[in-house]
Amino acid sequence: MLADDLTSDAITADFRLLQRRRGHRFSIDDLATAWEAARARPDAAAHLDLGCGVGSVLLMVAWRLPAARVFGIEAQEVSFALARRNVDGNGLAARTTLLHGDLREVTRAWPHGPCELVTGTPPYLPLGTALASPDPQRAAARLELRGGVEDYLSAAARVLAPEGRVVVCADGRTPERVLRGAAAAGLSPLRRLDVIPHAGREVESPRTAEAPGPLFSVWTCAHATREDRALEVAAVVLRDPQGARTEASADMRRYFGLG
Repeated sequence: MLADDLTSDAITADFRLLQRRRGHRFSIDDLATAWEAARARPDAAAHLDLGCGVGSVLLMVAWRLPAARVFGIEAQEVSFALARRNVDGNGLAARTTLLHGDLREVTRAWPHGPCELVTGTPPYLPLGTALASPDPQRAAARLELRGGVEDYLSAAARVLAPEGRVVVCADGRTPERVLRGAAAAGLSPLRRLDVIPHAGREVESPRTAEAPGPLFSVWTCAHATREDRALEVAAVVLRDPQGARTEASADMRRYFGLG
């Protein structure tokens, strides 16, 4: 990969992210997931990012949790190579372990102990619902080539510490997938943050035209218990009707030291 195929972008006040100029890029999904995750378990001793890509969520959480041991699993070769460069380039090699493989398999024989925090930003589109990009990295970020949110939740449950939290983003139009996946994995959803990119531009549900919803949601889950837990539902709008960044959006960026 040629150096001019990459950009170096600020992802926190101190960390920079190398990413392909014309490949899969860091997005608001990553920012919102890292924001929810770091606040869900700010005391986590170990954090695992499933399908870590080039390391965007991993880097942000590592910046907010400077004492945590950090793990990342990534199957896509180009993304894994960039994740390694990003970990090394930001001085995180001493406390970070990257594993090259399929998260569905790597977590079945997990030798690194339980993690208090597990994150994931899975692709949203099942196979057969959209054309795959000819670029392997972009295709893997969009299509569920190695499973969807259900697989991420199942993998997370295998390594999650007893009082840990799983934070994943998912298509806001199909919350039932998260609910079914969490139940199958023995997890209980505690919080759902609906993320609306622009005020007044909600995405219509595929079920009815009268039920607008968010573009995506960030879910926080824990191991299921016998106690009933009410699901907390919140929403954040990132840009106002004029396209200006909202205060909530600015708060997300400030949380990672960005203006």
